[in-house]
Amino acid sequence: MSLEEHTEIFPQVNARDSVMRKCRESIEVKERFFELYADQIAELCGRMADRFSAGNHLWVMGNGGSACDAQHVAVPLPALDLVSQAPVLTAISNDKDFAKVFVDQLKLWGKPGDMALALSTSGQSPNLVYALQTARKMELLTIAFTGKDGGRLTEVAAYSFIVPSFSIHRIQECHVALLHILWDLIHVALGEEDVL
Repeated sequence: MSLEEHTEIFPQVNARDSVMRKCRESIEVKERFFELYADQIAELCGRMADRFSAGNHLWVMGNGGSACDAQHVAVPLPALDLVSQAPVLTAISNDKDFAKVFVDQLKLWGKPGDMALALSTSGQSPNLVYALQTARKMELLTIAFTGKDGGRLTEVAAYSFIVPSFSIHRIQECHVALLHILWDLIHVALGEEDVL
């Protein structure tokens, strides 16, 4: 559908202005976020690179769109997502409790020195809170990517990155940008070619 056709169907919406407004919002949120957390991100990258060098793993989890982001980060890093094994997820959810869906997997595969990353736009998901609580008890480095006011995840994570927005779209866009920056910096810290 062309812009003209779209405008005829929705005459009250100026599509171009809407596109540019959303683009500006996205840029502004990212600028505020990275200004707040640049030092903490650099520190975390070094700690993660050290753990990867020692043979440890990163376990990544999220719900809904954040589950997609968890799968995305597991590709370029030595990481494993806890969201893509449908038989495991449905068995634990059916036989036990969905709030423990990531806990059981961490108990099975995680070991001290590993890392656990939970992604949530609200920071309130019980299954992610329980997972990071368990990860802390197991001596994993705990990391939370959230938005809004940070939610309960920030109480159980060693590193919390709270996107300063209440828009799910802006939060997830910022999470993806952060994942890409982590990926770049960790690979550089591991002595690989500068991908920046």
